[in-house]
Amino acid sequence: MNAAPYRRQGAVWLVDLLVQPRAARTELAGLHDGRLKLRLTAPPVDGAANAALVQFLAERLDLPRSALSVASGSTGRRKTVSINAGCELAPRLAGLMGASS
Repeated sequence: MNAAPYRRQGAVWLVDLLVQPRAARTELAGLHDGRLKLRLTAPPVDGAANAALVQFLAERLDLPRSALSVASGSTGRRKTVSINAGCELAPRLAGLMGASS
């Protein structure tokens, strides 16, 4: 059984993602190599893909954009997003997994 691509670390949640920029549409695309795969229409130029990533996750998780940030991998496809939220976020994160199946 694979571990979920998200975990709680102190006061924040960390979500591991594999991002595919310049896709035909923005969507979740299941798990890939232990990470949640996200296709984005935004290009990987001037932070556009990172901004689209934060916007998409904020909307899907019903959180303000200010609660999310790219913690690592800002210039690569393998990213970790930090989310400042409480325990109530766990079911929403699990819902992302279900939405990507």
